[in-house]
Amino acid sequence: MTQPTNRRRFLKSSAAAVTIGPGIITSKRSAAQGVVGDGDFKFRCEHQFPQLPKQYTWQTTHNVAVDPDNNLSVIHEGTQEQSDHPSIFVFDSDGKFIRAMGEQFQGGGHGLEVHVENGTPFLYVTAYQHLKTFAKLTLEGETVWQKHAPMNSGHYAKGEASQPKKVWGRDRFMPTNFAFLPDNTFLVADGYGSYYIHHYDSDGNWLKSFGGAGQGEGTFSLPHGLWVDTRPGGEPEIVVADRAHNAIQVLTLEGTYKKTVDGFGLPANIDTMGDLMLVPELVACVSLLDRDHKTIATIGADQQRILEDKQTSKGFTIRTDENRWQQGKFVHPHDACFDLNGDIYVAEWVATGRITKLTRV
Repeated sequence: MTQPTNRRRFLKSSAAAVTIGPGIITSKRSAAQGVVGDGDFKFRCEHQFPQLPKQYTWQTTHNVAVDPDNNLSVIHEGTQEQSDHPSIFVFDSDGKFIRAMGEQFQGGGHGLEVHVENGTPFLYVTAYQHLKTFAKLTLEGETVWQKHAPMNSGHYAKGEASQPKKVWGRDRFMPTNFAFLPDNTFLVADGYGSYYIHHYDSDGNWLKSFGGAGQGEGTFSLPHGLWVDTRPGGEPEIVVADRAHNAIQVLTLEGTYKKTVDGFGLPANIDTMGDLMLVPELVACVSLLDRDHKTIATIGADQQRILEDKQTSKGFTIRTDENRWQQGKFVHPHDACFDLNGDIYVAEWVATGRITKLTRV
């Protein structure tokens, strides 16, 4: 049996043939681009890269994923009232719209991954709020299976799986993101709910849990994103974006704590390609890390202005005001991923949605 890979592990294997280099794609919107980044890591920055057809609107963009054809999938949270509006949109590498789907996740769309199994790519989706579910889809949007809270884990309130409601708490299921292990199993982070990380078999059957709420060293405060790091130079390990602790935690594949790397501003998720680790931070930047988890480049940083806005307005009000967004600066990066060329897509947690393409120069 061919070992499954997710879209990011697919990209890592492609890196042997495609060095993270120029890969520049010409765009009609090039006049709006500027160069951002540090040292050897500079990128052409194109905000609001893909455009939706007029019948659709962005409603708080959350996550991005790239498939083996280098097409980009984007999920937004959406509004519960617009139940017939898609939550997932697909574009080609030039930003041209391909299709829309995923109405069943409207009002709670969150995590998104592409996972290649025996040569066939599938789309994995998490949804929170009133939905409290995760699912496996074809790339065209057909449901393969859909799951709810793992009640046999013992971590959830009665009825959490059978009658999900928009209720938050440590005994609630609010899944955020996926990671895929080398043995064909996968992890789901309950980032907004119990703070546990759940381990499932390839058919979505619950196996075990680890983590939970705590002060660190294997326990978490909002484990929003996670990743299985198989970069050269070390053993495979799980890396968790422990968002409210402003840190990433490194664990063994069995979930045993190894180390903490702090100094981030609400890290939201993780990706790798080649020797690089990509960490989008909700506090206004995207960071690139080396194999030792040291930051080697910071892209689109605007932390001081965003934090001042939070302090003076008692909240991140800038996320609702496009007039205050600046070219080459990020507001709230919520997810980021590499494409097959080593370019980067960034999804921001802003009310009207924003997807940025960073093209290596």
